[in-house]
Amino acid sequence: MTITLKVSENTKQKMIEYFEDKKRPKTPDYAIFQADEADTVITLYNSGKAVFQGISADIDANMWREMERHLNPTKNIEIKNSEDKKKEKKEIYIDPKIYNSTSIGSDEVGTGDYFGPIVVTCSYVNKENIKFLENLGVKDSKKLTDDKILKIVPEIIKKIPYECMILTNEEYNQKYSIDINMNKIKAIMHNKVLTKMKERFNDIEYTVVDQFAKPFVYYSYLKEIPNKTTNITFMTKAEDKCLSVACASLISRYIFLKEFDKLGKKYDVFLVKGAGPKVDEIGLQLTKKYGQDILSKIAKLNFKNTEKIKELANH
Repeated sequence: MTITLKVSENTKQKMIEYFEDKKRPKTPDYAIFQADEADTVITLYNSGKAVFQGISADIDANMWREMERHLNPTKNIEIKNSEDKKKEKKEIYIDPKIYNSTSIGSDEVGTGDYFGPIVVTCSYVNKENIKFLENLGVKDSKKLTDDKILKIVPEIIKKIPYECMILTNEEYNQKYSIDINMNKIKAIMHNKVLTKMKERFNDIEYTVVDQFAKPFVYYSYLKEIPNKTTNITFMTKAEDKCLSVACASLISRYIFLKEFDKLGKKYDVFLVKGAGPKVDEIGLQLTKKYGQDILSKIAKLNFKNTEKIKELANH
């Protein structure tokens, strides 16, 4: 995998400092340095082009993309992935009856991130708002960068009603157990926002959920919940097929990004999304500064990262 990221001068200086001890003895033409980071080779060119090559290139590139966004919040980020060109685009069938209906849809963000909350959102899209959302680019929500999301979601929430639920790390760690796994937590959260939205509108033609569990499993998670939303249309890749799910996905991501930034500022650290090796390094920094109890406040303790961070701390 090869990923190319264009970085500004301030990010370039951060990279030079960070990779000082990881540089290779030989430097390619027009490059400032070439360095090794676990399974990734990083080459930074004078032009500001940073090239990440290797198995974990996406993890390392994402770290520096987030740094670029953090240091230059108003700048459009240029990033290219060689794998994107290789992937054959499979035609996704979009049911026009659902796509052109008045619907509510729900989606979640944060379940694959060690740091930060889980955010579940349900949005309501009526037929009159379909063109408005298409013009904003919501139809291709998967192609939108975090920077674009931060720009367009304030426009979306002015017109599109939504219900949102944020589960903090502390709340997640209290709930998670052998009997209550991630999918059960997600099902309860989806049900809550869907039920709230159904109470607000009576012209809903379809209720759509981005499928993360088989329908019978999803409903089994809710057997003890008194108020249940049923008659759900479950779809994989629902954000491509239903605008209310696409909106829910974008709003969830927007709120997650805001909460993620707040968390980093609160503890004076640049947090990284996902659950890769960089996350372990940041977890170690935080435990050294605040003690191991800090993880219960900012991270999902059931992730394997917790044990890795503890092992690093004991070395």
